[in-house]
Parts: sequence; C-alpha cells; structure tokens
Amino acid sequence: MSAERADAEAEVIDLSSRLLAGVASRDPGLLRELLPSALPWVRFLPPADVDAMAAEFVSTTEAAAAIGNTAAVSQLLVEWRHTAEIHADPDLYRALTAQPLEDFGPVPRPADQ
Repeated sequence: MSAERADAEAEVIDLSSRLLAGVASRDPGLLRELLPSALPWVRFLPPADVDAMAAEFVSTTEAAAAIGNTAAVSQLLVEWRHTAEIHADPDLYRALTAQPLEDFGPVPRPADQ
C-alpha cells in the first residue's frame, strides 16, 4: 500500500471513530441497538456486557484512530466474540462459572534449554 493511500485510510478511520464517539455520547442506546445487526454474536451477551462492550469499543476505536493502528480494535472484537461464545454454550458457561477458579500460586520459570 502506498503512503498516500495509508494516510487516506487513516483519515477515514479517524473521522469514522470521531463520528461514532459523537453518536454514542449523544445517544448510547442507539449504538447498543445497532450492534447486533453489525455483529450478530452480540445477541448472546447479557445486556450489561453489551453496554460494556459498546463503551469499550467506542473508546478503543477512538484511541486506535489517534495512533493510526487498529490492532487494539481487532483484539477487542476477538475477546468479546469469545465471551459471546461462552454465553452461547450453556454447558461451557456452567463449567466456567460453577466454581471460583483456584489460584495455584506462582508458576515456575521454565528451564533454559
């Protein structure tokens, strides 16, 4: 990709993230309402998680646009999609939430080979 094209794409991403942040701050319910049509797996998240995901998405997108790197947005989507997968599978959800996970203490440093 040419530098000129990369700059043009960065400008579009920056503008889009600023518009998204503006819409979300004026009407947070609108973003929550539109997310399931853009990301169908959001329907598996509990309402409080949808709100948290929407807020985190807006702030991460805005920050990522400011530095010209969308990797954090991609990672955020992967993490929330995995959370939705857990909620979508009752057996997996039960297994992960049935008992608090134990802390098995510090992990020893691997031996050098």
